[in-house]
Amino acid sequence: MENVSFNITGMTCSACSARIEKGLSKLEGVKEVNVNLLTNSMAVAFDSEAVSAGQIAQKVEDIGYGASLKAAAKKQEASPEDTAGAEIRHMKTRLIVSLIFTVPLFYISMGEMLGWPLPAFLSGMENAGVYAFTLLLLTLPVLIANHRYFQLGFKNLWKRSPNMDSLIAIGSGAAFAYGVYAIYRILWGYGHGDMAAVHSFSMNLYFESAGVILTLITLGKFFEARAKGRTSDAIKKLMNLAPKTATVLRGGSEAEIPVEDVITGDIIIVKAGGAVPVDGVIVTGYAAIDEAAITGESLPVEKKEGDKVTGGTVAKSGYFKMEARAVGENTTLAKIIRLVEDATSSKAPIAKLADKISGVFVPVVIAIAIGAFIVWILLGHGFEFSLSVAISVLVISCPCALGLATPTAIMVGTGRGASNGILFKSAEALETLHHTQVIVLDKTGTVTEGKPAVTDILPFNITKEELLCIAASLENLSGHPLSLPIIAEAETMNITLKEVAGYKLIPGQGITGTIDGKVCFAGNRKLMEAFGIHMDSDGEGFAASGKTPLYFAREKELLGVIAVADTVKPTSAAAIAELTRMGLEVIMLTGDNRVTAEAIRNKVGLSKVIAEVLPEDKERIIRNLQDENKKVVMVGDGVNDAPALARADVGIAIGAGTDIAIESADTVLMKSDLLDVVTAIGLSKAVMRNIRQNLFWAFIYNIIGIPVAAGVFYGAFGWLLNPMIGAAAMSFSSVSVVTNALRLRFWKPKQPLNNN
Repeated sequence: MENVSFNITGMTCSACSARIEKGLSKLEGVKEVNVNLLTNSMAVAFDSEAVSAGQIAQKVEDIGYGASLKAAAKKQEASPEDTAGAEIRHMKTRLIVSLIFTVPLFYISMGEMLGWPLPAFLSGMENAGVYAFTLLLLTLPVLIANHRYFQLGFKNLWKRSPNMDSLIAIGSGAAFAYGVYAIYRILWGYGHGDMAAVHSFSMNLYFESAGVILTLITLGKFFEARAKGRTSDAIKKLMNLAPKTATVLRGGSEAEIPVEDVITGDIIIVKAGGAVPVDGVIVTGYAAIDEAAITGESLPVEKKEGDKVTGGTVAKSGYFKMEARAVGENTTLAKIIRLVEDATSSKAPIAKLADKISGVFVPVVIAIAIGAFIVWILLGHGFEFSLSVAISVLVISCPCALGLATPTAIMVGTGRGASNGILFKSAEALETLHHTQVIVLDKTGTVTEGKPAVTDILPFNITKEELLCIAASLENLSGHPLSLPIIAEAETMNITLKEVAGYKLIPGQGITGTIDGKVCFAGNRKLMEAFGIHMDSDGEGFAASGKTPLYFAREKELLGVIAVADTVKPTSAAAIAELTRMGLEVIMLTGDNRVTAEAIRNKVGLSKVIAEVLPEDKERIIRNLQDENKKVVMVGDGVNDAPALARADVGIAIGAGTDIAIESADTVLMKSDLLDVVTAIGLSKAVMRNIRQNLFWAFIYNIIGIPVAAGVFYGAFGWLLNPMIGAAAMSFSSVSVVTNALRLRFWKPKQPLNNN
């Protein structure tokens, strides 16, 4: 299976994207097609043995549009020449030309009716021919400036895939053609002395309708293009994070090179105020790194030797040398950009409704326009009246609003998520998340920090520092995971370790060694009992609260107990409380024993915990919950979580977790903070609410507008729509939908992103 992206040209409305998807889905070997009207792009999954990318592009051209393979980006430009910018400039030029000629066209054509003064050579019956010819000359530049409507509209009509351009081309083209016909009738009237015909046709030229319709629609398209350009701001900002150059050590000296020339293994120098060019590891030095653009974390993070740094982040202070580990398309920043782009290119399930309607929308509108024309002719209202009604129907219908309703909200929403360190891999994940019923949380690394830490130090007859000195000196020789937090605690308290002689490991119990000529012990209760050490305190209180007690003794004397535990993250309790308040069932899964699991449950306020779960059982538990017709979200970070993440309706990976977990998930939290689960669900609800608003107004607009334009209410109420008003309304509908979606740029989570 191969996945390829294409640039598509010639699309103007959702009827276009629906037509392409429908046409390609019939092509043998094509498995999935997603056309994005907003970005003029298409993603196709296909069997390369059955069909080629070239054949797919040719099929798109046969349907009536242009298709070209997207070139693989070799580098991220700081200021990319995006298609939105080019479209805005093009639409602006067309609009200016159109306005220059439309303003006098409208003034002259409507002047006498509104009592505006006109030049003498344009007034009166004797100048009707000059008047009509002047309007023709003013209309022609507007038609030429907007020739694309006719070029694409009639082309797609010929290929039996009419779109919005087809409606505009037929409507304005019919008005212009009638105007030309009227000029002939005026000239014929002069030649045959039929001044009644001259008067009648000079009053119904329709040139102003043709010109004003095109200008108003172009005005709407210009505003729409500007608004659409702003929907991709998040992606542009991410791309602008990538530094253009990097300072590397080569041949013993510093050299500034383009960032795309950095190779894995290069030693890169980063100074205060400089951006980290690629992903890597600090080899010498330290710095406070601002990671806000990548993770959404507002406070700088201290980094030292051995710590990982991410390309696109900024060193606020310090100086360090780093080894490049991931460059080019393999950097975290490049992957984030790709994830956001993929999400905006995918389709949410709710979009399929609009697509189905759009596929038949334009042909139905054309049929309604023709039907209205015929009905009014048969009712005896005359050719001009009937033509006006037909044109109004064509220009007021708006498939654009339907097509833009979903992708604009999805693009802005995923961008807003990315700026907060929440990456949605698909539009479907963004939609599904909003009607979640159950949240399943892995414990280690998700609810808890994922690494043990010293929680209690209980010395007997010695000071805390003396106990920690002996404990850390012994544990420094051990490779046991529980030794690391004790050593780290000693380092934090600046305790100098002592030399240990006669070190011995006793499997399953602990270690022994001689310090200052005395035998010391470190281990569990079994070790103490084995050497006959009297236990004044057995540490059972620590065990009951989910902590692991480690005992330390010298000769036959118990020196103290140090408790170690995987500590709960500072924000976990607040996040679980908020998820519960939202009406969600929150369950924690863990392989730990029930005592530890219950201790964690009590700390964070969980209502349900499933303990002693084997890795292979996690996926089964998710499946069982789904069998109860519940929408399940799984949040995890480890290799063991990958099957469960893939099985869940939405899998959410903690960003600090493994690559396998992140690849298996539908959503990634860059900050490893459970409060971001709350934020992700809140954002999903906001996006879906916005999409429903957009679809509602798009449907209502067409449901009301088309019957009014067709004259359905003319007999009862005298309501009739001027074609120019219809064109203005059509433009407004598209602009309003995009503008409503842009409101998501100002969305903020109710819960703070960081509650540390």
